[in-house]
Amino acid sequence: MFPARSNSRRLRPLPRLFMGMGALVFATAVYAQESTRGIDYQVRIDAPRQIENMLEDNLDLMRWRGNPRVDMEQLQRLVKEAPAQAKTFIATEGYYSPKISAGLDTGGGRPVARVIVDPGQPTVVGDIDLVLQGFVQLDKGAAPFDAAALRQRWQLPIGARFRQADWEAAKRELLRDVAQTRFPRARLVETSATVDPEVRRALLRVVIDSGPEMRFGELRIRGLKRYPREVITNLNKIKPGDEYSEAALQALQSRLQDTGYFSSVEVSADMRAVLNAELKELKEGDDDTDANPATPEPPTGPTVLPVLVRVTENLRKNVEVGVGFSTDTGGRLQASYDDLNVLGKRMKSDLIYEQKRQTARVDFYWPTTPKGYNDSVGAGIERNDVRGEITTLATVAARRQWGTPLLERSLTLEALVEKREVPPQPSTNTRSLPLTYSITRRKLDSLIQPTNGYVLQGQLGGALLPILTDEKFLRLYLRGQMFKPLGESGTLVLRGEFGAVAAKDKIGVPSTFLFRAGGDQSVRGYGYRELGVRENGAIVGGKYLATASAEYQYWFRPPWGVAFFYDVGNAADKVGDLQPKSGFGVGARWRSPVGPINVDVAYGHAVKKARLHFSLGFTF
Repeated sequence: MFPARSNSRRLRPLPRLFMGMGALVFATAVYAQESTRGIDYQVRIDAPRQIENMLEDNLDLMRWRGNPRVDMEQLQRLVKEAPAQAKTFIATEGYYSPKISAGLDTGGGRPVARVIVDPGQPTVVGDIDLVLQGFVQLDKGAAPFDAAALRQRWQLPIGARFRQADWEAAKRELLRDVAQTRFPRARLVETSATVDPEVRRALLRVVIDSGPEMRFGELRIRGLKRYPREVITNLNKIKPGDEYSEAALQALQSRLQDTGYFSSVEVSADMRAVLNAELKELKEGDDDTDANPATPEPPTGPTVLPVLVRVTENLRKNVEVGVGFSTDTGGRLQASYDDLNVLGKRMKSDLIYEQKRQTARVDFYWPTTPKGYNDSVGAGIERNDVRGEITTLATVAARRQWGTPLLERSLTLEALVEKREVPPQPSTNTRSLPLTYSITRRKLDSLIQPTNGYVLQGQLGGALLPILTDEKFLRLYLRGQMFKPLGESGTLVLRGEFGAVAAKDKIGVPSTFLFRAGGDQSVRGYGYRELGVRENGAIVGGKYLATASAEYQYWFRPPWGVAFFYDVGNAADKVGDLQPKSGFGVGARWRSPVGPINVDVAYGHAVKKARLHFSLGFTF
């Protein structure tokens, strides 16, 4: 056992040892922290704005900024490599003789790397050598391939600045242009761009091989189980022997998607036979040991491609229930039931309860005919209680509809019975058998979110024969709406409508064929159907209608915008009584994924009060 004094002497050096170790650990931590931070430096690029943005996105000098692994030696290397990198990037914009310098300023507290770029004059396209291989006219009397038109559509003409992105895009578009019709297996066999920096000219050469000419063959359907083949075959406009056309395939796919029978549709040319033949030729070529193989014989006719339609069917039966609200007709409760195959027909039924209107209806739709007709029959009953007039309308209708979303036409024959009440007068019953022709023309940049274009609609109809008709009449209705951009953020929307009914006595004309105005899609500032003809305290339909609207929409932060509008119009039994009622106001706009949502506050000048209006989309 050691004396206590000896223990004391042996323990004295320990605090100094701990202090020394602590200093070492602290110094190491400080060094590690400085190493972790790396060098904080700035980069300044002096170049035209387009080139400056490109270098900021691509230079290593920019991408490594803030990285803890960059020390002074690495920073100097990055500055030294910057001119070569910048020259490579600038060349893609057509500048092949730039003057570039780079340096590092360490005089301040924070190093500054400077890159100065003078791009010089751009290189332009000097000549184009577009070579077409193949494009053989196999059928006698067939139209030859228009090589001159293809050259005219080349997107990088002589004199244009030679940019790498434009060069690649022009080649892609050339190949796509050829492959869209007749030659879907076309390919680029040679492309080159020879640049002479001294004269700043680029000589382009493109060799495109058409491959075999192809025609459409038979129709093949995959995935159709529940519904008749006519749902697809009646919509198919492609005939065996027709020239291959990508547009024809896309049109068929679009028509099938619009039927409602399928959740997904894919229409394509079945290339499997062609690919298998090419693989077989490659295999036979590998097995051929002849040192001098014979030259392959050219094709004797077009290659036939079956049209392949792959579908995924929607469920046959579908039930939907929903609630909603409209400032026109109040709260809404809706239930619908659809069956896609009732004796080969598509059935749609709806039951709608609103505060001012209640509807029950069922319709049956035949598959589209080979000539493009959409035929349907239906029946329904509708009750309206609006402005003191109560009507109950029962209808049976047959309709033929045809055309496209850009030009729709329809012919409708209805047999209807209407019960009309305007208390305290006794109710009256009306029968009618009207025939109505309707046409709608659309020319819009978007069918859901239009900002440019117009829509026109016209209806002409009536009950002209004394068959199941209490009062003969003729009816005309016209409506138009125009969208015109004003500046980068503004849109002018103009709307107008006119209607007229010719009859000896309007009492026998069903109220659904008469006119009233007011509401969300009419003259804002007035209630739903508030403008019309007064009868015993109620407001009923008139024989004439005229309305107009002007609205300016300003999209301050798309998809959000604000609108200022002025509406005017009225309905009456005589043209001279069409005293215009006006409304004006301001509204909020939102371009939602399902269409524009509008919330308006409008002041009705005639009623001297403001109203709130809410609407989704635009009616057409």
